[in-house]
Amino acid sequence: MPEGHSVHRITRQFARNFVGHSVSVSSPQGRFAEGAARIDGHIMTDAKAVGKQMFLEFDNGEWLRVHLGIYGAWDFAGDITIDSTIASSNGRMGQTNQRGTVLDSAGENSLHSIGAPRRARLRMAEQERIGEQYTDFPPEPVGQVRVRLLTDTAVADLRGPTACEVLEPQQVDAVIAKLGPDPMLDHSEEAAARFVASVRRKPTPIGLLLMDQSIVSGIGNVYRAELLFRARLNPHASGKSVTEETARELWDDWVRLLRIGVETGQMMTMDGLDDDAYVAAMASRADRHWVYKREGLPCRVCGTHIVLEEMGARKLYWCPSCQA
Repeated sequence: MPEGHSVHRITRQFARNFVGHSVSVSSPQGRFAEGAARIDGHIMTDAKAVGKQMFLEFDNGEWLRVHLGIYGAWDFAGDITIDSTIASSNGRMGQTNQRGTVLDSAGENSLHSIGAPRRARLRMAEQERIGEQYTDFPPEPVGQVRVRLLTDTAVADLRGPTACEVLEPQQVDAVIAKLGPDPMLDHSEEAAARFVASVRRKPTPIGLLLMDQSIVSGIGNVYRAELLFRARLNPHASGKSVTEETARELWDDWVRLLRIGVETGQMMTMDGLDDDAYVAAMASRADRHWVYKREGLPCRVCGTHIVLEEMGARKLYWCPSCQA
């Protein structure tokens, strides 16, 4: 399931390439025809993400709400400008880093430059990839496209979302009001205090609280495991048992890791890497996490084997020694 950094990056694509433009909205699959008709032909006026959910506003006052869930993904195509973290030699997004600008293999940061005059689709979900090439614009929809958003120069196709609906402003407000703070939108003292208070009044295990989107927005399975390890917290410890200082450190670390994820496109959670190790980590998940997907392997700190168990119907990775 895409975590908060991915949804913010997708929203940035809409802000760059769709906001301010009249958008033709359709449902090639047919399942969203009624909702599409409500916003078809209107100008997109805003694009924002809150945690794992995104909201696209149109000039008739209505919003398209999308939650990608486990299987959802957006495909972008056309003359869409992309940032320098998107491409690498093997075509996968997110393998550049903050230590230097690396553009795509054609030396440009625009999809239409790749192998010109050919063009390529950009897939944005949990992973970001430059996909198949096409010649005519707009390209034909591929697969079961729930919603197609089309301007004169760009197209975005949505497939497999958990939620896709058109909402009135008050309905959007109601959805957002149920969500915990998102550091990309608010990393104020008030947001931090709200997170700390929410955690410390709950008897629920901290490993579940970090995945509760009403407590904090955007944290998924990867960030949960990594945040808990970095804090040396036992995932089974109750929220009530977490000290105020530790809870605040968790929030501050989430602010830091989320910002890195949005800027680089990768969930980089390891610190203190030299340049070569950093490049390797950005290219391979096996080199950029402390515990995630490392079950049975020795802990990078103490050597104890990393444990895999199920918590909240999701896989949990942790070190029983460092996080005892």
